[in-house]
Amino acid sequence: MKIMANVITAQEFYRLLVFNYKIKSLTGNIKFKLGNISIGVERRDLIGEILQRWVCEFLTRARVDFLPNHLPQNSPDIYLNPKNLRTNWLEIKAFNRADNPRFSIAAFNFFVEDCIKRPWHLYADYLIFGYNMNIETGDFKIKDLWLKKIWEITKPMKKWPLTVKTNGGSIREIRPCTWYAERTKIKVFENLGDFLSSLEAAIFQNPDTQNKAFTWRETFLKNYKNYYGYEIKIPKWNDIKYKYGKGN
Repeated sequence: MKIMANVITAQEFYRLLVFNYKIKSLTGNIKFKLGNISIGVERRDLIGEILQRWVCEFLTRARVDFLPNHLPQNSPDIYLNPKNLRTNWLEIKAFNRADNPRFSIAAFNFFVEDCIKRPWHLYADYLIFGYNMNIETGDFKIKDLWLKKIWEITKPMKKWPLTVKTNGGSIREIRPCTWYAERTKIKVFENLGDFLSSLEAAIFQNPDTQNKAFTWRETFLKNYKNYYGYEIKIPKWNDIKYKYGKGN
């Protein structure tokens, strides 16, 4: 394995995996064995966790400085700059390419608050593994690997301005769309501002967050400017939703 500099960006890490390590040409195996009985690992959340541990081992062997997050419910999965925990966030996601991506990007209520408290969360990189797997044998292959920002893997839904999972009429999670689809009219958000516009619209529409909706934009913009030193433009959802096929 090529020895890297002590600090690496998500883009450099992605290129290392795809072009140097040629990860999409490799095969592996994921099984649980107890005595003389072996079974394939079927649960998607376990495969994501296994790949996250694999990424950490890869970075360790490449002698890259990083810091794994030992709090599994918190973002990010990996800090690629352990000297500045507000930059170079890396989230590890995985899904079976025989199905659509269904992984959780973030718990909705948490994300709504975290954008205010930690606006740098919005610039996290998502390293997404699309795998093929034989459940019976445990044979495993990476078919696709993407590096995306949150606005590059989300879009409006029919009933919501953002791809989400709901329960009882309320939003529980932000979910990805099939951003890679070629035969459908998938149109992900063009930029962070449009994503934030849809997020604000979802805050208004979601029963559990409606009480925060009227102050969320102002509070977010203030905290964002306090941290970055400049303002970010968030258009009104009604002014841009036509771009994403939502009509008037």
